[in-house]
Amino acid sequence: MPSTPSLRPGRLRSLRRLRQLLLLTLTVAFMLPLVAVFAAWLPWGESGAAAAQVLREMSSTVLPDYLWTTVRLCGLVALGVVLMGVPAACAVTMFEFPGRRVFEWALLLPLAMPAYVVAYAYTDFLQFSGPFQSAVRAALGAQGRVFPEVRSLGGAAWVFTFSLYPYVYLLARTALGERATHLMEAARLLGAPLHRRILEVALPLARPAVAAGMALALMETLADFGVSSYFGIQTFTAGIYKAWLSMDNRIAAAQLATFLLLLVALLLFLEHRAQQRMRFSVAKGGRAGALDARPVVLRGAARWLAWGMCGGPVLIGFVLPVLFMLRPLVADWSVLSWGQFLGWALNSLRLGALSAVLAVALALLLAFGMRRRPDLPTRLAVQLVSLGYAVPGAVIVVGLLLPVGWLQTMAPESRVGFVLTATSFGLIWAYLVRFCAVALQSVQSGYARIPLSLDDSARMLGTRDIGLLRRVHWPLLKRATAAAALLVFVDVMKELPATLVLRPFNSDTLAVVAYQLARDERLGEAALPALALVLVGLIPVILLSRTLRSSPA
Repeated sequence: MPSTPSLRPGRLRSLRRLRQLLLLTLTVAFMLPLVAVFAAWLPWGESGAAAAQVLREMSSTVLPDYLWTTVRLCGLVALGVVLMGVPAACAVTMFEFPGRRVFEWALLLPLAMPAYVVAYAYTDFLQFSGPFQSAVRAALGAQGRVFPEVRSLGGAAWVFTFSLYPYVYLLARTALGERATHLMEAARLLGAPLHRRILEVALPLARPAVAAGMALALMETLADFGVSSYFGIQTFTAGIYKAWLSMDNRIAAAQLATFLLLLVALLLFLEHRAQQRMRFSVAKGGRAGALDARPVVLRGAARWLAWGMCGGPVLIGFVLPVLFMLRPLVADWSVLSWGQFLGWALNSLRLGALSAVLAVALALLLAFGMRRRPDLPTRLAVQLVSLGYAVPGAVIVVGLLLPVGWLQTMAPESRVGFVLTATSFGLIWAYLVRFCAVALQSVQSGYARIPLSLDDSARMLGTRDIGLLRRVHWPLLKRATAAAALLVFVDVMKELPATLVLRPFNSDTLAVVAYQLARDERLGEAALPALALVLVGLIPVILLSRTLRSSPA
């Protein structure tokens, strides 16, 4: 007993050193992909003249096309998600009509559909040799094309719009439910007609939420590879893979990744500005609970319009793609290899489970550090991890493989490339950089509901650090960590760009196999792994809809 007090300071110093080492390692791991992308522009590693020459060549050939195509696609998607998400949010929040409560959660269903799965489904059904055009040509006696080309910029915008509008719908619905209904009731009592209450009260209040949701949808659009590659759209993400895999030009890939990062940084800035305006609006206004905010009851043509605004996105974004994928699945049922499917599913489950466990562990470490000692290293690590979700998978791949090329040039006997590309290490690293932010956000939201007074009481009773996390925080964080693990697991299951390049040999996942089979026009075989991904994606959508129903309006 007398020796215990003398040992405790040394033990605490050792724990602090271990914590600092872990934070340093985590910071370096998350910074490396971004630093490597920007370092490719520097003279060392590759000559500055070569980098400048590559940039000049791309500026006169492919770079304007990549930029113009990406900007046009983002513009069309931004317009589409707003036109789909905002009317649906207004309908389920401010009006009463039969089926409203069903549409409240059904409008979230397209979140379960990876965009590339929607692209496969519509291409199979609407292409020249598909059942739709074949039936129309047979009925009309026509010979040529009777429907616009699906694999086009407009087709990609269509796919992204109906896959990503739930971002706008969800945030706009939350903003409208918090304040708009009460203020609209106040405007009604003052004699304002319905159209003025919507245009001058509800929509201005929802504007920051709509901007934030639109920015999130555009970040997903920029990060996509499956739709762009399958449709042959010349976006930055498709150009990065073409430069790296087809042209074997890592300087060009790094420069394209830099331009893509700049676009993402702009969207991230706009999203943060919109989030700040949302917090300011709620903090200044609060709830007007003294007013009895009753939804407007719709009848006649207005009811049909509400059904169309809510049912159309669900039909186009979820129901029809599922039906279109079921058709080739049933037609080609005999060619399916269930043994191979089981292997793909097990690989996906293994990678998803391992990534989820590691992401939750890192999120707990960072969130606990921010609660106990929010020093500069901890804050820096948290900020870097929080930015990870905004970094496209293509950029992470380039950022991880560039240092491998440099090391192999300087030390040809190095086995770093083997570790990153022939094992799951590099893939797990990319997953953590990309999706650890999802786990951190969920764990931090769980910590926000734990009062600091519990920590003070535990310290007064002699519980410190690891004991505090294990005995006090963990029982209260179980639901938040379970939700974090589930979200990371589903995101990893659906992830395509990083998995396509960094996966070990003979270790395909459901997402990779669905992409490869669809690219080879074997949509009947691609339907099974694609629908399996949809079923997995339904899990967080169901949990999210239950959370929204249980939260106060």
